[in-house]
Amino acid sequence: MVGNFQGIGKIPELKRRILVSFLLLGVYRIGSHVPVPGIDASAMAEFFNRSSGGILGMFDMFSGGALSRMSVFALGIMPYISASIILQLLTVVSPTLEKLKKEGEQGHKKITQYTRYGTVLLSLIQGTGIAVGLESMSVSGGSVVIAPGWGFRLTTVITLTAGTAFIMWLGEQITERGIGNGISLIIFAGIVAGMPTAVVNTFQLMSAGQINLFILLFLAVLMVAVVFCIVYFERAHRRIPVQYAKRVVGRKVYGGQSTHLPLKVNTAGVIPPIFASSLLMFPTTIGQFVDVPIVQKVTGWLAPGELLHNVFFVALIIFFSYFYTAIQFNPTDVADNMKKHGGYIPGIRPGQRTVEYIDKVLSRLTFWGALYLSVICVLPTILINNFGVPFYFGGTGLLIVVGVSIDTVSQIETHLITRHYEGLAGGRRMRGRR
Repeated sequence: MVGNFQGIGKIPELKRRILVSFLLLGVYRIGSHVPVPGIDASAMAEFFNRSSGGILGMFDMFSGGALSRMSVFALGIMPYISASIILQLLTVVSPTLEKLKKEGEQGHKKITQYTRYGTVLLSLIQGTGIAVGLESMSVSGGSVVIAPGWGFRLTTVITLTAGTAFIMWLGEQITERGIGNGISLIIFAGIVAGMPTAVVNTFQLMSAGQINLFILLFLAVLMVAVVFCIVYFERAHRRIPVQYAKRVVGRKVYGGQSTHLPLKVNTAGVIPPIFASSLLMFPTTIGQFVDVPIVQKVTGWLAPGELLHNVFFVALIIFFSYFYTAIQFNPTDVADNMKKHGGYIPGIRPGQRTVEYIDKVLSRLTFWGALYLSVICVLPTILINNFGVPFYFGGTGLLIVVGVSIDTVSQIETHLITRHYEGLAGGRRMRGRR
């Protein structure tokens, strides 16, 4: 692989795409340090140090620290992801959107346009909530906002909405002119930006005697094993054999070949952990603002590290894994397409029996994929409670980092094979080339 990637510099287009991706990601990281007008930065930092365990802490991780600094990119790319998920859910229940989805490129452009409108709408709503919430925050007797009022609210809402729209544009430009999926790379950059600080904090704790060398080596080995496990399960899939019958059109014979239908073990990706974390973080966040005994008791039960929290976390991950897989993959459509082109699964009758067989296999795969996600996401809680680890060696963040890395490397390999396949073939000319 190292030898293959040495050919990147020999392909001008690929080199230009990688450079564009790095430049646009650099613009995103610079923008995450530009503060919203009218915010007391020191008071904001103190507030986030107190509430880092709630849903704000998780959103701050995805935004690369932009939320804790209350920068112009504080909302991050989460409104776009939420709008995309809402559109996908509506596609299942709305015949109009379902028809657009099946229209190909033009329908995809229309759905993308609706997603942009939804992103702006969600950004306006979230920006208004943040602006009002900032005015009510006080730390050490002082307000986080320097000059509260409608002027501050309008400025904050417009700034945050424009920041999210700009991030959305950056992601689309990376996808079109760079390499990899732009939205995923922006989330990737935000998570990776916090890793150097976490590593430095770990070594500081080791020098202070809170973590010994043996535990640090054990965590390093464990992290390599977790990364290997994530790579293995993210690329694992079940191949269902598919046979296409021969068709005679005029004097030509079409079909007759054997292929396979790949079903991924983890079809839902990182969506189940994100949804489950968001739902479970809401009680913790509410408990920081509502001083009611019953609310505080429920918050304590659902606090990260508690047994009830882990049980609900695993249950929600399994539920959302099945739910999102059902949205993403429709066995009925797959079986109908196979039947239209003369394809069938050996030993399975085409039609409803094929749908039932694919659904049965997919359900079993989804169960093991959900268990894998649950283990990876519960692992950080175990490490924090038992070893006092100050940052996550697993969890949603590592899932995103490894998954985006695999996808980006695959796209780079595709460009190398497409543009420089003769070199990858060991200097031998391929059959059919002059």
